[in-house]
Amino acid sequence: MLESFYAQFSSKDQVLVTIDPDPDAIASALAVRRLLWRKVQSTTVGMIRPIRRLNNVTMVRLLKLPLTLLTKKMDLSTFDKFVLVDAQPVHNELFQKLSYSAIIDHHPTTHPSDAPFMDVRPDYGSTSTILISYLRAAKIKPSATLATALLYGIKTDTRNFERHTLVEDIEAFRTLYPLANHSALRKIEISDLSLEDLKFFQKAVERRHVSRDRIYAHLDEVPLADILVEVAEFFLKIHDISWSIISGIYDEALIVVIRNDGYRKDAGKVVREAFGSIGCAGGHASMARAEIPLENLSLVMGKVNPSSVEKFVRKKLSPYKK
Repeated sequence: MLESFYAQFSSKDQVLVTIDPDPDAIASALAVRRLLWRKVQSTTVGMIRPIRRLNNVTMVRLLKLPLTLLTKKMDLSTFDKFVLVDAQPVHNELFQKLSYSAIIDHHPTTHPSDAPFMDVRPDYGSTSTILISYLRAAKIKPSATLATALLYGIKTDTRNFERHTLVEDIEAFRTLYPLANHSALRKIEISDLSLEDLKFFQKAVERRHVSRDRIYAHLDEVPLADILVEVAEFFLKIHDISWSIISGIYDEALIVVIRNDGYRKDAGKVVREAFGSIGCAGGHASMARAEIPLENLSLVMGKVNPSSVEKFVRKKLSPYKK
């Protein structure tokens, strides 16, 4: 697999690795950057959106990670090759505009891609785990910085091994553990929330709607989409709640975040069926996300306001609708 990956590149290539910057994606991109060191002319890790979740901000600051924010003004034609990690083109409009030489991911494949190299392993708990196998094959020992990022990527995407996990995820964790900076990792993990975030939890509690084992809350406009993830995971801790569905408006799009207990459920399938025709949607059995541009939303529901959006999400995701 490593030889096939390397075969996509030449020594003169300037490579852009694109990510939607969560911990697993960031760590995986850094691993690709390390793999391509001295194999290509340059490797840039490009984020499609700013990092605002405090854990991730802390990780980038403490580990001094070399990440670049992609903007509309950037000339991407200066890059010869593109790599996508921890995602697939269908997950974001910008991803769909690029021609990828390699895609490495652990999300289920829903749409075919013409990338000459694809390594998609939906059974794996994290993309970081996949990249560990590449580093092993290349006989590369991760630095403390890379090991810490990869370790955190595995921990977050497996929810500390509470979500779907393979023995490969556990073995990767064991490999990284003695190499990581645990002081930095501890600081990263406890940097969850700001005082400003508490008002969104309050709003979610006040607006909660419970239907059997599902809890919904629509938070209107939010300053960052990650707060929806925090609230969704918090609500899943409630007794007798198996599905947590939190929505909000961010960057001219409706964001819907789903979390469930994973027991005989498929959040990724549910969100694709509900929103895949009008936006980007996908995920795993226990965690999924949809992003629907407001202009698309208005075409299917007419007037867009907090009340109508809340009812729309609940109707589309209710298993009891007729």
